[in-house]
Formats: sequence, structure tokens, C-alpha cells
Amino acid sequence: MGVHSSNASEARASTLVRSQFFAPPSEFDGCFTSFYHLTLDIDPECPSGSTVIDYLQPEWANIRFFAGAMPAACVEHEKVNGARFVATGASSRPCRFELGSSKMWGIGFLPLGWARFFSDDAFDLANFVGDGAKHAAFAKFDAMSEVLTDPQIPLEQQLAHIIDRMGQFMRPHRDEAKIGRVHSALVDVECTSVADLADRAGMSIRTLERVCRRHFGFTPKLLMRRQRFMRSLSSFMLHQGKRWTEAMDEAYHDQAQFTREFAEFMTMLPSEYAAIEHPILTSFMEARARVWGSAAQTLDRPDRCAECGPT
Repeated sequence: MGVHSSNASEARASTLVRSQFFAPPSEFDGCFTSFYHLTLDIDPECPSGSTVIDYLQPEWANIRFFAGAMPAACVEHEKVNGARFVATGASSRPCRFELGSSKMWGIGFLPLGWARFFSDDAFDLANFVGDGAKHAAFAKFDAMSEVLTDPQIPLEQQLAHIIDRMGQFMRPHRDEAKIGRVHSALVDVECTSVADLADRAGMSIRTLERVCRRHFGFTPKLLMRRQRFMRSLSSFMLHQGKRWTEAMDEAYHDQAQFTREFAEFMTMLPSEYAAIEHPILTSFMEARARVWGSAAQTLDRPDRCAECGPT
């Protein structure tokens, strides 16, 4: 099992972000983006306050456990405040959050992981954020909260606890082969239409729509648009000083189309997003790309070799 750490990096003079990425054991291949641990230290004398505000981009479902400050977060009309265990469904909108100094464990579920660990349709929990302990779909994972939110327990023990619990929770699903084919096609930049996606996955469009709704959270068309958008946003975030026109994915017809897509997925214009400081996300994405091989969860391949690190 690989362990990948980033160097401490300063998102701004008063904010220090440290991140570590842990490759899940082989029995979980294809289930998780990664197990990751983040430490956020904010100078209490910071003139702008003892919390930072940032925006998570569209991503797969996640569960996050906080030791220290707990976040206030919202996705559209969904809100959570003060929960030590925060759960999110697959998203096509940004998650605005405010957080003070804290340590956090995060677990991201790829579509295969959703199939093996959840009984709900991913579509029904799309763009959800809430207290995981209080939601029926996520409540079983609250069994990990006591260990993962205790800063006195070493990371190695906490990681072993995650692996043990996830092994207990995991169940096979009859759609696993279909999910793998759809996901592999989805992350292929050469796959540019829903018809291509269905053809690559070896299924009818009707079956594709069922599989995507059940395990991916969105329609095939929206998933492909989200993928194209995230390739563009990740390119922009990883290359400071890059113009949006340089970061735009080749699949966009023109800048006007990209601007419309940006406004839908991030609920703001590209210029507005660029003007906002991203004290956590910029640091985290840079570290993730450097040590894990991709900057964002949506860009992770389902067949990525967990033992090899970045490919």
C-alpha cells in the first residue's frame, strides 16, 4: 500500500496546508479515489480571521472527518454547520466551505465504490452535503468518527481502522463490469459523445442512462460535460498565470460556450472565480497532481494501479 505525502505548502502567508495520500489495498481497487489526510494550520493573528473560505469543485461522493475546527459548508440549498462527519454526494455544483485550523480524513468514492458501499441511487444524493451521522445513506460510516477525529491516535492506526471498517462494509454488486466500462470510457478524452460512451461501454443508451443514474449520479451527457469542464479547471489551477483560453479543453467550440459551462458548474463567471483566493484548493490540487498523478477526483482512472503511485 503506497503512502504519498506532499511537502507543507503555504497557500498564503498565514495558512499552511499539509496533505498525505494513501493508496487503498488491492481488494478495494476501483472503489476509492484515495484515502487522504489534510492538516490546515491558520495563524490566529491573521488579520483576515482564523478561518478560510474556499470552493470545492464538482467531484465524486466523499466522506470527511474533522478533528479541530468543523466546517460550515453549502451546495446550492443544502447546508451543514458544525458536524465532525460531513458527507457529500456526487456533485455538479461547487461546495462553498469555511474552515478553521483542523485535521481532516477524507475518503472519496468512485462509482464502483458507490455501488459496493451504498444502496441508494447516486442520482438521489447528487449535490447533497450534510451531517453524515444523521443521514441514512451515510450513517454507518459514523462508526469511524471516534477514531478518525481523535488527534492523539497516530495516522497509521487511523488508516488501519479505515481499511478494517471498509472491508466490513463492502459488498459486491452485479453492475461492476458495466460500471468499469462506463468509467474507463468517461475519462478517455477521445470519447466525445453519449453515443461514443455507449459504444465504448458496450451497452445501449438506455442501459447507459440507468447505470449512470444509479452509480454515477448524473445523466451521461452531464457527466461528459462535467469531465470536459474539470479538465479545463484543473489545467487552470495547476498553471498559475495561465489564461482561461489556454486552459480550455479542446472539445469546447469557443470561449462563450466555456463561459456558459463554467457559470453552470461553478455558479460564477471564470473571471469571478479567478479573482477569489483559493488558499486550500490550490495547494491541495498541486500536491495531489504531484504525488497522486491527477489533480481532481473526477480525473482519476478506475483502473489506476494503486501500488504504483502516479502513472
